[in-house]
Amino acid sequence: MASAAEQLAQSMNFGALGKAKELKSRILFVLMALIVYRIGTYIPLPGIDPHIWSEIFESKGGGILDMFNMFSGGALSRMTIFALNIIPYISASIIMQLGTSMVPSLEALKKEGERGRVQINQYSRYLTVLLASIQGYGLAVGLESMTGSTGAAVVDPGFFFRISTVITIVGGTMFLVWLGEQITARGVGNGISLLIFAGIVAELPRAFVSTLELGRQGQFNLLALMGIFILVIATIAFIVYMERAQRRLVVQYPKRQQGNKMAQGQQSHMPLKINTAGVIPPIFASSLLLLPLTISGFVGAGGSEIMQTISRYLSPGQPLYIAFYGAMIVFFTFFYTAIVFNPKENADMLKKYGGFIPGIRPGEQTANYLDHVLTRLTVIGAAYLTAVCLLPEFLIREFSLPFYFGGTSLLICVTVTLDTVSQIHSHLIAHQYEGLIKKAKLRGRR
Repeated sequence: MASAAEQLAQSMNFGALGKAKELKSRILFVLMALIVYRIGTYIPLPGIDPHIWSEIFESKGGGILDMFNMFSGGALSRMTIFALNIIPYISASIIMQLGTSMVPSLEALKKEGERGRVQINQYSRYLTVLLASIQGYGLAVGLESMTGSTGAAVVDPGFFFRISTVITIVGGTMFLVWLGEQITARGVGNGISLLIFAGIVAELPRAFVSTLELGRQGQFNLLALMGIFILVIATIAFIVYMERAQRRLVVQYPKRQQGNKMAQGQQSHMPLKINTAGVIPPIFASSLLLLPLTISGFVGAGGSEIMQTISRYLSPGQPLYIAFYGAMIVFFTFFYTAIVFNPKENADMLKKYGGFIPGIRPGEQTANYLDHVLTRLTVIGAAYLTAVCLLPEFLIREFSLPFYFGGTSLLICVTVTLDTVSQIHSHLIAHQYEGLIKKAKLRGRR
């Protein structure tokens, strides 16, 4: 047991972590930024009665509100200045990413390299302000019409409340966008992903306690409770395995003449992930399917009979909801993979630098081969995402588990953790190389 622990410590290289001062400062910056973020999720929106809103949220939960509340780390259930979190920025980024593959001017801008990337990011920020303004105004109007058992959710409704809500919501969203960019530049990992990760993880203890409370109330016995947590751990392990799985295509580079010498040919690999689309398909599918249920919840009994019927059959746990959810995950997996990975562009890039896949002619045949391999991998990836996301739906239906044990939340937590650990490992390797270079220079001077 001791030897296994020593091997684990060596693989993580904790000793190198203690010597890497820059990496320690980066990790400390990330922790401080996340603390600032968590403090903001408890600052209430001006003009809201928090007790009445908490009562209203509990009565209207179960739709897309629960998913947004999960991404915001509970900020929406408390109606704070970070109620929308960075969801408008994520929506804007996805829209711009789709636009770069559909709009010729944006596609040309994307090919300009760093300058084009900066310009596209700036467009994403402008679009974020627009989306946050629209969503903030809609949120203000919706809050004004809500009442609980003891009164209205808004203390003083009117034009001033709507304007102040829009300004506060937009300011909170843009602050989080700035904070996420600072984490990416001065910390470790992707800042936007870490903010979502922190929100989900912060609410996990509460979900854990509520699950134990369900067991105490006799909704399921101790054996079933242990089985659920073992299943959650097994699901996490399965996600880790699938997210790290990839198909490596051998790429050969021919011999080249360098001056009077003939350089030997090199061989490398082109890694193709099984899940190229990431967590985008479950998020898209959940948002579209839970939208009718949320609208019906806000409208209440005054809504149309058609809307109420649709909401009844598309409620989470219903057979029709599960069928549509799985079908939309598969669709968005193929759709988003086609946007992220372009076989023709990659084939042209290989041909440009003289690389080729053994047995495949450069150009169109390489593009067709890449498309064939990627399609087969995407079939496995779509089946994996569907299984991971639908399994918790059955658990939520049968045992009323909290939404935080859903497939989307587990996917986000695992993928962000893997990416952050990978970046920490890269910083440690770079620190080791710097140390070796310094030692080599000192020996050379002697």
